[in-house]
Amino acid sequence: MKRIYIREEVCIGCRLCEIHCLVQHSRSKKIIKAFKEEFPRALPRILVEEQDYLSFALQCRHCDGAPCLAACPTGAMYRHGETGAVLCNENKCVGCWMCIMVCPFGVIKRDVEGRKVASKCDLCLGEEIPVCVAHCPNEALIFEERENLEQAYEKVG
Repeated sequence: MKRIYIREEVCIGCRLCEIHCLVQHSRSKKIIKAFKEEFPRALPRILVEEQDYLSFALQCRHCDGAPCLAACPTGAMYRHGETGAVLCNENKCVGCWMCIMVCPFGVIKRDVEGRKVASKCDLCLGEEIPVCVAHCPNEALIFEERENLEQAYEKVG
């Protein structure tokens, strides 16, 4: 399956991926309305981490053996049949946060402003390419298929 991979050597920490993700998941899909008029505000499902001169984006890895799937007591976390992405059915989520506790990457967030549900990357289901990847000015985010997850940690040449 296609996943998002980061090239941290070219990430400049601009956070445009976070902004475009928030707008994509907003009700209006318009930047000013998403930030100034929509409450509760949508959460970005990607997070830029920075330390010293290094910055990189974190989002759900849609793991092959996703621990969040096994930990979810209601079945709200599920694997999309067509794409293989790990998604959250917000109508089934009860806010127990088990998925957050078991995620090895710490990328599932709590949406506590609206209904208390888990919020995570959905690979912009329905879009050809996730908006964070499409709008990254340095092409630090890549959306591609690799043979296995071990290759995800290799540097892109």
